Amino acid sequence: MKGLVVFALFLLCFITNGFAQSDDESAIKKTIANLFTGMKGGDSTLTRSAFAPAAIMQTIANKEGKVSIRTESVNNFIKFIGAPHQDKYDERIVFTKILIDGPLASVWTDYKFYLGEKFSHCGVNSFQLVKGDQGWQIVYIIDTRRKEGCN
Repeated sequence: MKGLVVFALFLLCFITNGFAQSDDESAIKKTIANLFTGMKGGDSTLTRSAFAPAAIMQTIANKEGKVSIRTESVNNFIKFIGAPHQDKYDERIVFTKILIDGPLASVWTDYKFYLGEKFSHCGVNSFQLVKGDQGWQIVYIIDTRRKEGCN
């Protein structure tokens, strides 16, 4: 009987943790979706909501075989998104991997970027998110960009 109680408690913890993980995954996906929905709609407020106040944005550049890292200001990015522009910034992502440990999440997404309906480039985004008082927010994003191998 004691073994059955221990097994039931283990099962209850496993199931409860599974639901919490699922809720966190949904919230993480929503945060990242807010970034790209805001980008596409030119909504700087929605885009800003995805980021923690001291967030860092970086891009890995590969010019003629020379790799470098370029840091971009999140505030300048938000202003750029909110400024009037003719074409939509349409980054189409696929969630490839989400890892969660308490208030920390690491997310990998493949993407294709379109300027309006015209394909521009593809790559991978790597996000680090933290769950705080405002829920899940992006604290770090780095991406790759390429024009080839974008099937």
